[in-house]
This record gives sequence, C-alpha cells and structure tokens, in this order.
Amino acid sequence: MLRSTVATALALTIAVWPATAQRASTSIVAMDSGTIRVWDRYVDSATRSGELRLKAAVRDPSIPEREIERFEQRHLGVPVWGADVVRDIESGFTRSVFGELAADLPSDPEPRLSPSQAASVFAGVAKGGEIVGQLDLVIAPDANGARHLSYTAVTASLDGIERVFIDANSGVEILRYSELETQSAVATGRGVLGDTKKLSVEGAGGSFFTSDLLRPPSLVTYDMRGNLARTVAVLDGRAPLLASDRAAASSTVFSDPAVVDAHVHAGWTYDYFFKRFGRRGLDDRDRSITILTNAVSQQGALSLPITQLDWALNAFWCDVCGPGGTGSIFFGNGIPPGFTFRGKNYTNFAGALDIVAHELTHGVTSSTSRLIYLNESGALNEAFSDIMATSIEFFFQPPGTGPGRADYLLGEDISRAAAPGTRDGDRSLADPSLFGNPDHYSRRYTGSADNGGVHTNSSIANHAFYLAIEGGTNRTSGLTVQGVGAANREQIEKVFYRAFAFLMPASGTFSTARAATIQAARDLYGAGSSAERAVIGAWTAVGVL
Repeated sequence: MLRSTVATALALTIAVWPATAQRASTSIVAMDSGTIRVWDRYVDSATRSGELRLKAAVRDPSIPEREIERFEQRHLGVPVWGADVVRDIESGFTRSVFGELAADLPSDPEPRLSPSQAASVFAGVAKGGEIVGQLDLVIAPDANGARHLSYTAVTASLDGIERVFIDANSGVEILRYSELETQSAVATGRGVLGDTKKLSVEGAGGSFFTSDLLRPPSLVTYDMRGNLARTVAVLDGRAPLLASDRAAASSTVFSDPAVVDAHVHAGWTYDYFFKRFGRRGLDDRDRSITILTNAVSQQGALSLPITQLDWALNAFWCDVCGPGGTGSIFFGNGIPPGFTFRGKNYTNFAGALDIVAHELTHGVTSSTSRLIYLNESGALNEAFSDIMATSIEFFFQPPGTGPGRADYLLGEDISRAAAPGTRDGDRSLADPSLFGNPDHYSRRYTGSADNGGVHTNSSIANHAFYLAIEGGTNRTSGLTVQGVGAANREQIEKVFYRAFAFLMPASGTFSTARAATIQAARDLYGAGSSAERAVIGAWTAVGVL
C-alpha cells in the first residue's frame, strides 16, 4: 500500500556450528568463507532432518550461473511463519547465506481446534466480512513474540483486508495486520495529468476492451462502475470478474483517465522489470495482473465512513485477492477538486506512475522474499516498493520537478498540497523529514500503529538507496556518502533488486538488508567496487550497522 489513512528478531551472526539455533531467535548473515561453511552445513543437515524444507530454487538473470535456494523452517512438520533461509550457490559452492530462524517453538504440533471449528472462529473475527482463500496451520508469534500453534487466514470486509492469526488450541486471536501491501489493438486516451497515452487493448464486436494482448501476461483493467460492495465481493472471492467488467470504449479513444493510467502504467511497470532485470512479470512466470478501478467515485468518497476511506484515498496490492486468489491491484479515485484530506487534495491514484509501480512491486515481493508486512520486514517491503517505483519513474520520465517528471518524491502527481504547511506527495527519499519520517535508524518509530510503522520506517532504507546513488550528507548522523552518481543509477537499482528479491529472508531486519545489499554489490560489481562502497556508506550514514 502506498500510504495508510491511519498512521525483531535478535540480529546476530553465529560463527560456530549452530547446535543451539532453536534456543535463540537468530538472524543468519553469512558472507565470509568461515561463516558460510558453518551455515552451509547447517542447511544441509536441517534439510535432511526436516527442520528446513526447500520451497523454491531460482536463478537471477543478472548472474545466471547463480542458483538461489529458499528454505522454509518447519517444526514437527508445521511451517514456522516468517522463518526461512536463503542460500546462494554457484557451481556447487555457496556464496552467501541469509535467514531468520525462530526459537521457543511449541512442543505439541496437534491443534485442539479442527479446521471447521477454526473457520467458525474466523467468521466471528472477520468484522462482518469473508475469509479469503484457505486456512493454514502454522507456528506464529503473538504481539509479544511468543510462538503459538496457530491457524491463519486473510479476511476481507468493507473496513479492510487483514491477515489474522488465532491460537489453534484456544481460538484466541493472537495477531492481526493489514494485507493491504488480455484480438490486439492500440488505443489512446488522456491520463489524469491530461497527457495522451497509448493503450494496448482488445477489439471485439466493434468495441474495445482494456485487455493487454501485447504483453505476455494476462493484464486486464476492470471498471467496477461505482459498485463498492461488488468490488469487495470480487476481492474476497465471492463474486467473479466478467468480461463485461472490463473498461470499454466504442472507439480506440478511451475517456476515463483513471482507467487509462492504470492500464498504461501497469504495462510500463511490466516493461521495466523485464528490460532492467530480465524478469517476466510479478512472479517471473507472467502471473496475471488484475487491476480494479472506479469502486467509488470522487463524489461518493465524501459519504464514506472513516473506516472505509482506503477505498477512495489509497491504492493497494492484495496477494490473495481476486479470482482464484491470484492477486489484485486496486486504485482509489481520490476526492473531488476543492476538497482536502489532511491538507491535501487527492485525485485518481492510478494517475501517478510511481504509485502503480509501487503496488505492483508488492506483487514482486510476494512472489520472491515475501517480506512479512509487519515491523522491520514490513518497512523493508514498503521501501522496496518505493525504491522500484522511483526507479521506474527515472526509466520512463525525464528528471525534474512537476507533474510527469522523475524525482525522489512518492505520489506527488496525485497528492497535491492544498493547505499551508503541506507538500505535494507522501514521502521523500532525498529528505524523509519533509514528511515527518525518520532518516536514521535511531529515529525509527517503535509503536504498533500502521503494522509497526511500515510506511514511516520505510524512509530509512529509502534514504540509503538515494544516498547510494546521489550521495550527500545524512542530516542526523552528519555522515557524507559518495554515491555512484545518477549516470550509474542502474548499478544501485540492480543491487537493491537482487538483495530484496533473491537474498532477503521473509522476516529480514534492516541489518540483514544492509548485509544483503552489500553482498549483492559484491556479486554484481566486485568487492571494493564503487557500488559496494556507496552501499556501505549509505547504510552507515542512516545508522544501520
């Protein structure tokens, strides 16, 4: 999610055989030969014993000789939520290992509640909504970090889409957090900023529909025509999407700017990931991209209760929503001109390329590192979306200030200052303090709101990315960084992409992100390279060690 309308594990590296790994929550950072050997042996042993299970093995097109293995921690056969290990292998030799191992795990893997009994409990905690997808039995932490045998599911209602955990023995809720992280023709239409864009559409029966048949995945933009209740039913799987739900025009000129920009910007985002990283869509297998627009009109937003404002004043990716649970991206339409929310006017969220790119990058994360949308890993999830969104702006738009220009602001094209003391946009990578966000780890938010400050604290990693490219001085630490320069921004984009998509564990901390990006810089450009020096300097400047 780009913004919210409402505002870790112990990190250590063990350089001995980790026989006590189950007695202390452990962050694995293995980058030197000695530590790599220790954890390499552990991964092999734990895989044989069933403590780890191989979930995926993929190759990074930027280093095709490397294979990235991702293992899930299991305890007595039950998956441990957010605990995984990533091993990077080249020609049979391990080059790095990163991971998070959970501890103090429950001794009894048999739940007292049956799945049907658990479903009844979820029906009571779903706030009048529905369960999306299936119930899963996992071992998960409560808000204090204690591990429970749990059932988990996603619930959807008009008040939001949330992942909920209940104790599998008592039925007590232990944790909840928001999950709100297609015959071919070329048409034209005006976007939110008044610019003319080309759309890839499908022609049939004398009409034209927003199904993109020029790109490999199914990429379809749907017009929900102001029906919020049906939108929620589509997202939670109770209602199908029909061909007639697609946005349509009687000629090759589309007049709805929200539809035009959602469709075009999603296509551009696909193109960036393919051209820059060789990635084929969100999951690298051309997973379908389902886009929902126009659930609430701008005028209709004025009648929404405060708990439902996200349907107008937000955009989000939901990994388990939509037909068959294949994931959906949603864009609110904002509010009418002349009205403000917190001192700003918000127009159609799809009108900002960085917002569309941000949300679709959540889809990339959900298919790779699956950074859990809570606390530090959630902040890193948000940061990766901001980082890729900014990169996509610079890929397609000329640098500068003002609408349609690439810069280090997020959402500035549709979030417009309308009251004294406010600024266009919602976050700044160059100067997080402009929006009251921390530029240094010592200033991070440590409360529970906003899933533990996932949007607020994302600015720390965002600023590190900025400094690694542009250089500069961090205002809090006073440390100056020599960046690689704007002409070499592709280097830092590739470093952060490799680290966040391939090397990061699901519960990764800021410290792990520092290590993973340093390793990625070495992998891509060599030890001692200007890219590695810039990344080290940037993380040090923002207080992540």
